Amino acid sequence: MSLSVLTAVSHRWESELVTALEASASLTVVRRCADLADLLAAASAGLADVAIVSADLRSLDRAALHHLASHSVRVAGAIEPGDEPGERRLRELGIDVVVHSGAATHELEEALEQLDTLTGPATLPFGEAAAPHGASAPGASGDGEGWVPVEDSQLIAVWGPTGAPGRTTVALNLAAELAHSGARTLLVDADTYGSSIAQSLALLDEAPGVAAAARAADQGSLDLHSLARLAPEVSARLRVLTGIPRADRWPELRAAAVENVLTVARQLAECVVVDCGFAIEDDEELSYDTLAPRRNAATLTALEHADELMVVGSAEPVGLQRLVRAVQDLGSIPSPTPRVVNNKVRASSVGTRPQHRITEALSRFAGMDDLAFLPWDQASLDGAMFAGRSLVEFAPQSELRRALAAVAGRYAAGLAEPVGSRRGLRRS
Repeated sequence: MSLSVLTAVSHRWESELVTALEASASLTVVRRCADLADLLAAASAGLADVAIVSADLRSLDRAALHHLASHSVRVAGAIEPGDEPGERRLRELGIDVVVHSGAATHELEEALEQLDTLTGPATLPFGEAAAPHGASAPGASGDGEGWVPVEDSQLIAVWGPTGAPGRTTVALNLAAELAHSGARTLLVDADTYGSSIAQSLALLDEAPGVAAAARAADQGSLDLHSLARLAPEVSARLRVLTGIPRADRWPELRAAAVENVLTVARQLAECVVVDCGFAIEDDEELSYDTLAPRRNAATLTALEHADELMVVGSAEPVGLQRLVRAVQDLGSIPSPTPRVVNNKVRASSVGTRPQHRITEALSRFAGMDDLAFLPWDQASLDGAMFAGRSLVEFAPQSELRRALAAVAGRYAAGLAEPVGSRRGLRRS
């Protein structure tokens, strides 16, 4: 089978590489691209099966590789012999097949045939990622003290419809409860409309957080060590990756970069809780341009890669209607089976015996049976916000905190026994 090949490599040895490719009976060079824009245009036109890129190709990042993959173009890297930094950069970006510029024709054929066995970019095992030579592994320094790579983790997306049903409140306190139960937990603020976790925990909202992690992921430099630095510990076993400080910075959170952030996050924590924005519409005009940023990409990516999905609705007539429609909308996108949490439950909004009334209505009109309920407790929430703490620290005996602990218990099954709450917040 013949493969059509695009090249976008260093001018210093491009001719040598192309000559070896053209000597093959199974490889055909269809275009020698001068830059990344030329390469992406050729891929978009469907001219090739494979692209060979060099580590010094300007502006090469995960977004570009995502564009190539979306047009069914597999990517191999090319370096000069002995160029270890170049090879490291390519592998960090997820390019697993790397050839030398002086490779013989049969070596190139064998290398490019390997691309058929790969289904997508692979994540290097921890320790093979391109941390600087001599850098210690996370857990060996203050940046990640006591934290070692995690082999098995769960990613929980917390989502809900518009109207402030309490997504952030639930996400924050769910993460705090999981950490309290003994699980190393990472809370990620991926809300591109109104991130507020930093303010809720009295952290600096100008901290680099998820935007810096996404930039590092885009450039292929995000590893466990760097993510640990960007996600400080705010209490025992709980780290926080704060959101974008201004809503107009949403273009920084591109799908490919967010996906890589979540992949590395799974290595950092046993439980990753993602606070998602409310909107899940996919911009149809932009979806045809895989390089264009999309405002809802962070949420859609989190939902697609989550192991568990918690949908938060507000327990009042308008909120319940929005909840039903929101769960229906989830059926059109890749996401796990949702677990529904009714927040702000109170008799004044739906009548006496609110849990019974809500259960009856949602079961009858939406087929929802597995429901959880969180009572209205504005006083405890106001106090926790003012103190910059979670409810497990500020109001551990409150009814709302106990209800949140019960919800978290469904995810914490099998984890370590709960620890004492005597430890206070520790700002990093």
